[in-house]
Amino acid sequence: MAKIGLFDLEKHFAFYGAHHNNPVNIFIHMLFVWPILFTFLVLMYFTPPLVNISLPNSLIPNYGFLFTMIYAGFYVCLDVKAGSLAGLLCFICWVSGSFVAHQLEFSLAWKVVLVAQLFCLTGQFIGHGVFEQRAPALLDNLLQAFLMGPFFVLLEALQLAFGYKPYPGFHARVKAKVDADIKEWKAENKKKKNM
Repeated sequence: MAKIGLFDLEKHFAFYGAHHNNPVNIFIHMLFVWPILFTFLVLMYFTPPLVNISLPNSLIPNYGFLFTMIYAGFYVCLDVKAGSLAGLLCFICWVSGSFVAHQLEFSLAWKVVLVAQLFCLTGQFIGHGVFEQRAPALLDNLLQAFLMGPFFVLLEALQLAFGYKPYPGFHARVKAKVDADIKEWKAENKKKKNM
């Protein structure tokens, strides 16, 4: 069933989808979005603990854990089935990212993260500039782009692989919103060029 407000999956998916409509750009994002989240969590390993709780295997309840909880909770609220899978993937990224960070230590970890982030972000900017020919969503709404990116590419993958839809009529309604947004964007661009 469709939700409203902050948990309006159609609205979020349509916003992100309007900026990611080209199949090559979508594929590029499928390759690079989750590694960006993973490497971000590697870096967050070095933030101070939020509470003094002893966890096994060098896991620390720090800002990385907090971001993981926010992402996972938000995704479950958007769609229980796909959101639960996305939440599980977030926790896998946090646990494995913590392990990698612990092994590398900060002096090497930040360099690895920097290179990985630059590589992944460059790939996405190429996807937008060459294939999508539209600025990335993060230029319109930074928070929504980073928060929705991992969930968007997971939903795309689930749809392509299994025909998944959060509820009947979801894809048709989102496609109508995406088409309307793209049409409006093209009209604005044409208007700017004619000025």
